[in-house]
Amino acid sequence: MTSMQPRSGSKERWQPLLDGFARLKTSWPRRGWSWDTRLSCISSSFGADIEQTAHASAAEALPTTFDPRTIATAPPRVRDLADRFGGVRAGQLLLLGGAVDGPLAFGLWWPWGDGVTISLRIGLVDVKDNDDPWVRVREVFGVSM
Repeated sequence: MTSMQPRSGSKERWQPLLDGFARLKTSWPRRGWSWDTRLSCISSSFGADIEQTAHASAAEALPTTFDPRTIATAPPRVRDLADRFGGVRAGQLLLLGGAVDGPLAFGLWWPWGDGVTISLRIGLVDVKDNDDPWVRVREVFGVSM
């Protein structure tokens, strides 16, 4: 196991992220999380009118933010992650929680073209859909596959 390929198990290693997700879920200004099968992420959409509140809530678990200007300064593992989802375009953010060389969670902050709706998709890096800690993360958000 290298530092760039963390094991997906080890409950202790993931516990700080799981605690952050619990705080995020509690403070989230909207309900209605669902499983996005296309991207293997948890997803919630909300109105742009509560963007600041939603962003503050997301920071409970995903405190580091990259935008189109700053993604080039990110560590290689983070840039690779952004590239996997088509990069970080204007208006989009890549949110991170955890350690770049360990358990890592991400948030894809994607405004819709209508200027009214934004989606936050939350994922785990290097963890398969049916593996722990994904099972526990879905439990926190009340989401099933």
